[in-house]
Amino acid sequence: MYTTLKEVTHQAERLNFTVGAFNAHNLEMLPEMIRGAKEMGAPIIIQTSVDTAKYIGMSLLVAVVREMAETEMVDAVLHLDHAREFDDIKEAIDIGYTSVMYDGSHLPFKENIMKTQAVVAYAHEHGVSVEGELGTIGGTEEGIHVEEDDKVYTKPADAVHFVKATGVDALAIAIGTNHGQFKSKTEVNIPLLKEIDAVVDVPLVIHGGTGVKEEDYPELINHGIRKFNVGTELLVNWTQTAKDSFGETTINKSLRHNVMPANQKVKEIVSHKIKLFMNLESPTNLGE
Repeated sequence: MYTTLKEVTHQAERLNFTVGAFNAHNLEMLPEMIRGAKEMGAPIIIQTSVDTAKYIGMSLLVAVVREMAETEMVDAVLHLDHAREFDDIKEAIDIGYTSVMYDGSHLPFKENIMKTQAVVAYAHEHGVSVEGELGTIGGTEEGIHVEEDDKVYTKPADAVHFVKATGVDALAIAIGTNHGQFKSKTEVNIPLLKEIDAVVDVPLVIHGGTGVKEEDYPELINHGIRKFNVGTELLVNWTQTAKDSFGETTINKSLRHNVMPANQKVKEIVSHKIKLFMNLESPTNLGE
């Protein structure tokens, strides 16, 4: 079913798992991402940056994800990631995205609240979920770089106020992760996550998930992380596999034979991550 962020994270909250949110960097990798979720029997969030959405075409993305959600019988969300301009968000909602993220993390606290409120009002009127962000996450995302010294961790009291004031359906928090990190792993601030989870009543989101140690997943999930973003790992592995294939190919060999191995690698990563995200070895909370 073509569904919303609110719906899949509600299910994740009831069954104590996190939903994998995977960035599609081109149209070619998208079908295998959804098929990977199908094989695991899990929902999936397909994310695109604004630039990727414009490159592929929002209407085409909506058509593909909606069609595959129905034909493959997978709960799939199409989410616009890290959008900062109202016009981009409105376009995505009007065309058929089911979830958007307004990233006001770079703004003063009050301005972040006010602009997020405006997005929530329009999105909810159209049945679309909204993710907000509080605090700043390190690394580079679509050309925007945050230095280590400029990172601001999410304060629990601010998170409470922000969620109540904006009405967001999910909150991305800053607990030490970094966008674009893949050569090393970070030390996430678990005690801070526990503090935020104890006082905030909406699903929490991890950005920069490629840089998070897999052994930390259960504790993150057990303390409120209901959406887990993975982008760089897909990009790096797709590119490396495609590079290897194209490096060995003859020039008259069909392109699909060079691209298919890269797509298959993405599917393997998605399936592996989802298996961990399902949190099968940890106690579950089946309360409503």
